[in-house]
Amino acid sequence: MTAPTSRAQSGWKHDPPPDRAWKGRPGRARSAIAAEQDRAAGGRHRRSVDLGKGRFARASVELKVLPDTRRIRAYLRWSDGGKSPARYLGQVEHDTRAANLAEGWKMAWEKGLLTEEPPAEGSWASSPSVRAVMRANRSKDTRPELRLRSLLHKQGLRYRVAARPLPELRRTADLIFAKPRVAVFVDGCFWHGCPEHLRESHKNAEFWRAKIEGNQARDTETDRLLREAGWTVVRVWEHEDSDVAAARVIGAVRGLPTAHHEPD
Repeated sequence: MTAPTSRAQSGWKHDPPPDRAWKGRPGRARSAIAAEQDRAAGGRHRRSVDLGKGRFARASVELKVLPDTRRIRAYLRWSDGGKSPARYLGQVEHDTRAANLAEGWKMAWEKGLLTEEPPAEGSWASSPSVRAVMRANRSKDTRPELRLRSLLHKQGLRYRVAARPLPELRRTADLIFAKPRVAVFVDGCFWHGCPEHLRESHKNAEFWRAKIEGNQARDTETDRLLREAGWTVVRVWEHEDSDVAAARVIGAVRGLPTAHHEPD
């Protein structure tokens, strides 16, 4: 892996740094911004500031350029009771925003500003890594869901989000197309036991195996009940190519043959 290029190597010592070194893309969703910070920090569980008395805040690294010095400065910011404290971390000199964010998080840890938030009392997650996986696998408005919705909307399809295909059945689909009776589920690799990407936890292995197998059994039952009620079920893995997934959904809505999970 090639090491990030420094400012001195890249030749912008006497010029303003390029936007790619510190600016984020405009118009990004909040989920995309949070994911960028998670990657740079090494996981969401490594972004916590201890506020005392059992309280924690989720921090972010902010990059700024001072016009008079032409240097990129990194700051750690978080929220606390309506206020937004900030701590200066230092100057960063890499050619990419990702590398400079990672450097900022490293500085924050070296300065002792961060901590790994302990699990809540009674939490199933026995380690920061497991908590990170659980938090990353949100149940609604995940990045794969948003991307799929966007592609379907561009094709003129209209749908309901996070709704029950059968009101009397407590099973919620990520998307439903009422008239053609198509229910779409976007399944997370962790919670639904993706055969390609599931990494079994070494701690509480039996518990997590039972939990995931229970989810799979529930998925199978949901599919059966919906099919018996005249619905077509399309299941999409979160890792699946969005264009391929959208094509399967469009095919189902328009009456073409479709299937459950399909390999990439």
